[in-house]
Amino acid sequence: QVQLVESGGGLVQAGGSLRLSCAASRLTFSNYDMGWFRQAPGKEREFVAGIKWSGGAAYVDSVKGRFTISRDNAKNTAFLQMNTLKPEDTAIYYCAARPGQLQAIRTSIREYNYWGQGTQVTVSS
Repeated sequence: QVQLVESGGGLVQAGGSLRLSCAASRLTFSNYDMGWFRQAPGKEREFVAGIKWSGGAAYVDSVKGRFTISRDNAKNTAFLQMNTLKPEDTAIYYCAARPGQLQAIRTSIREYNYWGQGTQVTVSS
């Protein structure tokens, strides 16, 4: 069965950087759109960034200019480079996958088929 495994989370001071990775297995990675979502305590899971199977990307407004999503199809891995981190970025970060189609990047959790277990990101002030 499809497996997504996130890594790279941790504790960082405000203004610092982290790079999250999502290693995928048992799927044809290059055919899938990938998304990063996050969930803070007491809040709903929200879309952060997405990247098409073809390479186009989209971001939630609050991370534009600070976060960069990318993918390495040869390594079946998606990345989320997070710079200038803020305390409000503290959350569990999840990667997700859905079969790539001609549609724009989807931002709803209901439209992703597969999910990782999450990695904690904590930004101290």
